[in-house]
Amino acid sequence: MEGDDCSFPPDSSDGHSQRGSVASSATLSRAQDVLVYLFGDSAVHLSVEGLGSVTVQELGRSVREALHVPESAQDAFAFWLCSPLLELQLKVRHQPYKLCRQWQDLLYRFTEASEEDISQDEPCLQYRRNVFYPKSKELQIDDEGVLKLLYEEARSNILTGRYPCDPEHWMGLGALSFALDEGTGLDSQHFTSTIREKKLSSFLPAHVAMGSGGLLSTLRGKSSRQAGLEQNLLEEYRKISTSAANPPEPTQLLHQYLNTCHSLPYYGCAFFFGEIDKPVQGILQRGKRKAVNVGICLEGVYVMDVKEKHVLLGLRFSELSWDHSYPEEEGDSHILWLEFDGEEDGTPVNKLLKIYSKQAELMSGFIEFCVELKSASEGGAAVETDGEASVSQQSASQDGSSKNGRGGRRGMLHRQNSVVCSRVHSLNTISYVDNGKEIKRLKPKRAASFFSRQASAPTYSAVQVTESLEQG
Repeated sequence: MEGDDCSFPPDSSDGHSQRGSVASSATLSRAQDVLVYLFGDSAVHLSVEGLGSVTVQELGRSVREALHVPESAQDAFAFWLCSPLLELQLKVRHQPYKLCRQWQDLLYRFTEASEEDISQDEPCLQYRRNVFYPKSKELQIDDEGVLKLLYEEARSNILTGRYPCDPEHWMGLGALSFALDEGTGLDSQHFTSTIREKKLSSFLPAHVAMGSGGLLSTLRGKSSRQAGLEQNLLEEYRKISTSAANPPEPTQLLHQYLNTCHSLPYYGCAFFFGEIDKPVQGILQRGKRKAVNVGICLEGVYVMDVKEKHVLLGLRFSELSWDHSYPEEEGDSHILWLEFDGEEDGTPVNKLLKIYSKQAELMSGFIEFCVELKSASEGGAAVETDGEASVSQQSASQDGSSKNGRGGRRGMLHRQNSVVCSRVHSLNTISYVDNGKEIKRLKPKRAASFFSRQASAPTYSAVQVTESLEQG
């Protein structure tokens, strides 16, 4: 896929501040040192002439050469400008230095950060997975260096909880990480001593390794829990060591790790920050919101609970309509609206989820681009055969039905308490039928969509509404 097609962000200006990754010098015509960061605490050190006007395309050639990325895999990666406040994938024509000079403007436009945080925030230039690179192509990669780059990024997302996963996932992935770091031939004693030296959080998600008991949990309870995690990790590690007559090659372990991550429908997503309304449980709770991560990829949109590390809503593009709205008055929020099929007391209805975020415009444009890209490359079923069953599909299969008449491929994801399954019942949504009003008693069948922007036309058509749903 050509980098020029990467419309992320679709309308951001070419701008930014600075950091050690983009040299700060008034004399930009001379050779300047540039650090391009990678996952796994490493970086590529480049000497760049004309830094003020160098493009992503030009930097890409130098980085690929330094990392020995084969031409067949060059589209697997892209340049990103990243900080704790904002992450943007760049187009090949972007000039990173100019974007850095305008970084504060982008933060004011797309984040709710305070002036103090914005003034202190500095982005880094990062070389990481291209969000538009199909997983089906990734499965065909055999170059160990490329696989290692993809692995380090996936591992980081697993350990930080950005990719929510179930115990059977994170325990197996932790054992694979240990095998890649330490080899497959350690006995139990050396395994245990290495784990305690490096800490469980090097191999298991932080919220799992650290636990949630805090000061209220006893030292004995913590010790027992840690011992249990170590034992389970050891058992998974032994399976790797004894699964074949010969010790597995690193490329085999890397493929196994990435293949496991591919079973998570949000693998490869770009992530955005937002908030949703908490369900009203009393007068005192009105107006409270929950922080969420919104992951968007070529397959669909996934809303995840930042604190609980599980999926709240997952939709394929064919299952949703969407739009975004700007604040009508000062103090109002930018909103991304997601509309999807649901039911109220057994009656089919439209449901609306409001996601409050200054990145709503980015998310809406990004969804639109993914839909267009998916349609252009599909040719019938290209992306379908890439084949992750959507979270909402998986949830539907639990009660024996699926909108498209087929169940998910991975049985474990159908489990009711899986972190990958949607939790629509826990969302504060607006339910309505064809007139666009929030109502308590609903007509037998919803008639049309509130939005003009839809991923699939067959069952959704735009309707005229006279009342704003934002008051819902």
